[in-house]
Amino acid sequence: AISRYFSGLKQRKAIVMIAMLRGRILHLGETDCLIDVGGVGYQCQMTKRCLAQMGEVGAEVTIYVDTAIRDDSIVLTGFSNIDIKAAWNLLKTVQGVGTKAALSILSALTPDELMLAIAASDKAMISRADGVGPKLAQRIINELAEKIANIPLGGHQPVVSSGGAGIGVAAGDPVLGDATSALVNLGYGRAEAH
Repeated sequence: AISRYFSGLKQRKAIVMIAMLRGRILHLGETDCLIDVGGVGYQCQMTKRCLAQMGEVGAEVTIYVDTAIRDDSIVLTGFSNIDIKAAWNLLKTVQGVGTKAALSILSALTPDELMLAIAASDKAMISRADGVGPKLAQRIINELAEKIANIPLGGHQPVVSSGGAGIGVAAGDPVLGDATSALVNLGYGRAEAH
């Protein structure tokens, strides 16, 4: 009877989603945490940056969650803020970027640093993440450059690609483009120069 019930759920395409958790930290690991929400413990994998922002065991926290339902498990990935979750969702649209790679990238880069690296075509910056090579970094840049063109970063103007040079500049600002180009020529990384 139970198997018929669950097969019926699959046929009806029932969606179960946990989008946010508010509770007390029971355990902090290197790659995950355990949160007590009303007597139920939820284990969430997280980026190293998010785990560092969580606080101490026993602290009350609110995290945003991505729920992945697989044949044999339900996997929760937690984020300390909505911007990191948005960057996660964006990364997951890239072919070849799985959970491990996305967590690694967001452990190495903030969402704004990631967007600047994409806009500047700076695959070396993205490749700083463990397990992310130059080919995957280039695929991320290729697939996400147009998607991030009009996203404002950190309260600033949207960042767009400058075309041939691949250096990100604010829309319609030739002075910023010249300054960015000069800094790149002096040896700064493209994203850092921007």
